[in-house]
Amino acid sequence: MAQNYAHGNYSHTQKKARNSGGGRTPVDRARRTLSQNFLVDRHAVDLMVKAAGPEGLVLEPGPGEGALTLALAEAGAQVVGYEVDPRLAGRLASRTRSDPRIDIVRRDFTTVRAPREPFAVVGNIPYSITSKIVDWCLRAPALTSATLLTQREYARKRAGGYGRWSLVTVESWPWFSWKLGDTIGRESFRPVPSVDSAILRIQRRPEPLVGGGRSYQELVEVGFGGVGGSVRASLKARYDGVDTALAAAGVSRDAVVGHVHPDQWITLWGRLCR
Repeated sequence: MAQNYAHGNYSHTQKKARNSGGGRTPVDRARRTLSQNFLVDRHAVDLMVKAAGPEGLVLEPGPGEGALTLALAEAGAQVVGYEVDPRLAGRLASRTRSDPRIDIVRRDFTTVRAPREPFAVVGNIPYSITSKIVDWCLRAPALTSATLLTQREYARKRAGGYGRWSLVTVESWPWFSWKLGDTIGRESFRPVPSVDSAILRIQRRPEPLVGGGRSYQELVEVGFGGVGGSVRASLKARYDGVDTALAAAGVSRDAVVGHVHPDQWITLWGRLCR
């Protein structure tokens, strides 16, 4: 699982206003265009830092006004923040110019190549491009962890909080663990978004849980293909011995794919692909 992608614009986004009224300042327009909702609650910042456990090199997508940036540096990280908004980038760069722990780069994070050395990503990211940020993190070969402040619904979905598991989580499970962290209320941001957020922690495992990455991903893709309405029906179209494998994994014959736990997929791979 390796490539180098990224995405710019890194704060929360509110629902778009139904009416485009006049009288907005350039700052107001920038906040709308760039989905800027800044983290202003110190307790929320502390929760992010605690969850991240920052050390070494940390990339921060869209540091904005720098509340999290400064806290990460104070916790011992070497922070490189990529800010696409020239006004904010200039202000934060000026503010931190004498701090050797912080480097603010005026650049769209989507154009940034992932470092070759081990690094983490920590950031308050926008709802609208959360999936793109997560995808970039999963594809970065040297990423050790990503601690992301996302829409709470997204974080719960990816961490199995609804009792269902998504393709993204299952497909990456042999390499990454997913954990739902603290809820951060909408009142912790300015402007205030329309929904609450939560901390999503993605951490690379010390050793992969499978020995054949591509064969595992193919298995999962077939299972999520939706043939016949159950994971059994989908897998039987491609693999032999499916019923025996399902029994070994503790998966019922009529189970829908979203209800199969990622650990059960590891067992299925061991039975069907080795």
